[in-house]
Amino acid sequence: MTGHDKKKANRRTATRLGVLVLAMFGFGFALVPLYDVFCQITGLNGKTGVVEARSLDGSYDASRLVTVEFVGSVNSALPWEFVPVRYKMQVHPGKVYDAAFVARNLAAETRTGQAVPSVAPTAASRYFSKTECFCFKAQVFSAGEERRLPLQFVIDRGLPADIRTVTLSYTFFEHGAKG
Repeated sequence: MTGHDKKKANRRTATRLGVLVLAMFGFGFALVPLYDVFCQITGLNGKTGVVEARSLDGSYDASRLVTVEFVGSVNSALPWEFVPVRYKMQVHPGKVYDAAFVARNLAAETRTGQAVPSVAPTAASRYFSKTECFCFKAQVFSAGEERRLPLQFVIDRGLPADIRTVTLSYTFFEHGAKG
């Protein structure tokens, strides 16, 4: 192989690798919205639905009780305490319930956090909807501030009968720049 042929082969290889890198970047970029759709369809990652309370018809299954457990945690980068007011409650599918968590900023300056929900088992996430939630927007807390954060939810009457316990977990992460 001559020097000219080697240069030509190297150029062709570099071009192919460049196209491959661009294709991989495009594929990764396209996965973000596809991942959200996949999670909605499968219930993976425990993403919950959102409904307006006025859209509910008020009927519920009085013959069935489901235990809802509440878990709160904070990412290590955010100096907050975050716990549910009640750790467990019994609910009737189809009925709207109120719950709350309490968060406190332990830092000496204002901090902003964003709660990310997750539902277990993942199959239950398709039937768990919130009508009001502190997780819908970032929460700004002054230094030392403590606040009760409301949550309103409903479990759909279509929840499979073999699911008797649903765990709603929130993790607070630092949101944006400090203060």
